[in-house]
Order: sequence, then C-alpha cells, then structure tokens
Amino acid sequence: MKELSGKVALVTGGTRGIGKAIALNLAKMGADVVVNYFKSRNAAEATLKELETVGSNAHAVRVNVGNYEKVPKIFDEIREKYGKLDILVSNAALGVFTSAINIDDKAWKLSMDTNARAFLHCVQLGKALMPDGSKVVALSSLGSSRHIDGYASIGASKAVIETLTRYFAYELAPRRINVNTVTGGFIDTDALKGFPNYQMMVDEVIRRTPFGRIGTTDEIADVVVFLCTEKASWITGQIIVVDGGYSLS
Repeated sequence: MKELSGKVALVTGGTRGIGKAIALNLAKMGADVVVNYFKSRNAAEATLKELETVGSNAHAVRVNVGNYEKVPKIFDEIREKYGKLDILVSNAALGVFTSAINIDDKAWKLSMDTNARAFLHCVQLGKALMPDGSKVVALSSLGSSRHIDGYASIGASKAVIETLTRYFAYELAPRRINVNTVTGGFIDTDALKGFPNYQMMVDEVIRRTPFGRIGTTDEIADVVVFLCTEKASWITGQIIVVDGGYSLS
C-alpha cells in the first residue's frame, strides 16, 4: 500500500516546473491529484497522462487563481469528483520583475493576487473539504527575506505567504491540519529563465552554494511530499528552507 493511497491532493500551478514535480511525486505515493493550470491546455493534458500512467485518478481544472471570483470552481469540481481534499499545495506564482522603488499598482496587484491572496483563499475555501489531519503546504522563495535584484513585488508576496502559514497553522491546529511552507533556493525552471539577468544569477548561485550547483525540481518536491505524509505530523507553522546551503553565506 502506497503511503498516500486514498488521499486527494490539489496542486495549484501543477502542470509545469516545481508544481508538476510535486504532482507526479504525490501520484507516485498513491494520491489522486488535481492539477490547477491557467495558460497551457497542452501542458495540462500531458501532465494528466503522466499522472494517470502512475495510477492516479487525476483531474485538471483551468482557473486563474489570481482571480478570486474564479477560484471556487476548483473546489466545486473537487467536491463533485472526489468529495474531499486531503492535501492542498499552493504553488502557483506570478509576478513582474521590478525594484521596490519602481513597483506600480499593476505589479503589486499581480503578485499579491496570484501568490498571497490565492493562498489565503484556497485555504479558506478548501478547509470545508479537508478532513481532520489534512496537510497544507505553500511554496515560497528566498526573496521573501533576502534581497534579489528585480524581485521586490514577488518577494513581498512570498513574505505574506510565510506569515499566513504561521497563522493558519495555529488556527487549524485544533483540527490537526498541518500547515507549512517550503522556501526554495534557485531552481532551474522555465519561470526563472524569464529573469533578465538569468545567466548571471546562475553563475552567482553556483559560486555561493556550498554544493556548487543549482537545485532540481524534484529536490523541492521531495520535501513538499514529505510534509504531506504522516511522518511530518509534528511539523506545523514552519518555513523550511531548501537551498543547498545558499542562504548560509
């Protein structure tokens, strides 16, 4: 029996990069996985095929989580198809690269709505479907607490996610729902290739990381999936840094 057999998991932004790696790893552990996506139907269909190949009763929901009015659709479909939600992974993220001094209302709203507000509302809407003992994991990044050039609006939204993690953990503790966040270091994904100084960042991360390399999506996904198991039942309200030691220097 796989450890997550009988569990239903939602991964927002679950068809690419870290989100896809999380979805596949949850499926390999036996979970039925719902992946949320917005832009690419082809990517969603390809991900569903991969999830089904490893035995998951998978489902995809197309919703822009940055649009609060559309978010309930995700949970309506989960309720109709599965009747419950055991694992919620808030991974979807978006933002405009800008310095803090140059953040405008559009950049601020995009990051806050898609990253922080989406996490807030997914937990608020999902909790009614979550049995006692369920798991919530959000994704953050080092830009929440450290300066990264051009990352100001995204970093601020990630800091909100980390604060909400602590509040949710406390408020949902009577139901034994664990709430944690995984803060990743530099992971080589298509999303980060959009940074204007991408190659300079790669070189600097490799130089500063004790392991002398950048991370992989599976190295983040493995920690997220661990937090979704009963082995992590005594961990809640924590911000777990997975960065190969980059933040040590």
